[in-house]
Amino acid sequence: MPEFNYNDSVNFLSKLSFRKTWNGIKVLTSYELTRLLHKPIQWGLPLSMSFEPTTACNLHCPECPSGLRSFTRPRGMLDSKFFKKTIDSVYKDLMYLIFYFQGEPYLNKKFLEMVAYAHSKKIYTATSTNGHFLSDEMARKTVESGLDRLIISIDGTTQEVYQQYRRGGNLQTVIQGARNIVKWKKELKSKKPYVFFQFLVVRPNEHQIVDVKKLAKEVGVDDVRFKTAQVYDYENDPNHLIPKNEKYSRYVKKKDGHTEQKNKMTNHCWRLWHANVVTWDGTVVPCCFDKDAKHKLGNLNEHSMKEIWQNKDYKEFRKQITISRKNIDICANCSEGLHVWKKG
Repeated sequence: MPEFNYNDSVNFLSKLSFRKTWNGIKVLTSYELTRLLHKPIQWGLPLSMSFEPTTACNLHCPECPSGLRSFTRPRGMLDSKFFKKTIDSVYKDLMYLIFYFQGEPYLNKKFLEMVAYAHSKKIYTATSTNGHFLSDEMARKTVESGLDRLIISIDGTTQEVYQQYRRGGNLQTVIQGARNIVKWKKELKSKKPYVFFQFLVVRPNEHQIVDVKKLAKEVGVDDVRFKTAQVYDYENDPNHLIPKNEKYSRYVKKKDGHTEQKNKMTNHCWRLWHANVVTWDGTVVPCCFDKDAKHKLGNLNEHSMKEIWQNKDYKEFRKQITISRKNIDICANCSEGLHVWKKG
């Protein structure tokens, strides 16, 4: 989880049980043994899961499969009955639940109903939104749902800059949505959700880093975080997104003009040991970098999470991580091991 906040951390810890803590110890121990022995050992069950509410999105961001409408996999909406059935089978061990993979979560009409269900099971819940659906009514429902963390993407402080990446978006709508959330937290005397602006630093907006800090303070959100951008064709950078300030880049330009990742691709990956991603149709994939679900490790409509977590496909994928991670396609542009989240 990114960075420390007292109230948010106390809230997270309040949801832990002995069983969840023991599961966490098993997972962490097996991961450290894997690093030490250079062979995959996996104990326990996932500490964190990401569910994809939908593949649909109202925006057209240039490095996003949802925005580009470029999926080759099926598109659709997460079914709330399937979600609840899955949560019933994993909640006793699960610490953290993210309602996001691809798409805009609020486009799923059952989204907040699913948040409330996970909340009732004492799971820490988080989501990321482009902020265009936080009307006054929806903001109130969001706070009432028990959502623990709300990330609002705001990649510019002027419409001209904002729309260069968030194509089709309206900055004032996003700002008003954030104000609505802040208002209802006060009205309902709630410390949740912990809400912050996420600023994806790209070349068109890197000069507004100071400005977005001021905007966050003015609106009243809890924090602002800066995230490095994934660029698929980082050698050529056709959309001119890689920032000049290398502090906010996953890439570095060498003296010979060649661009490479900062990540040195060591043969281990914490994500593969503690978390996974579930697409809207129940497919389990290794992590959020498998955006087109090419590495299908199982389906929760057919098998339980416990069965999938230890099946031959998962074991083989973890084995490949320990042998040669750089040769796995979805790892080629991964930020694991980098300090992606920054306070600026």
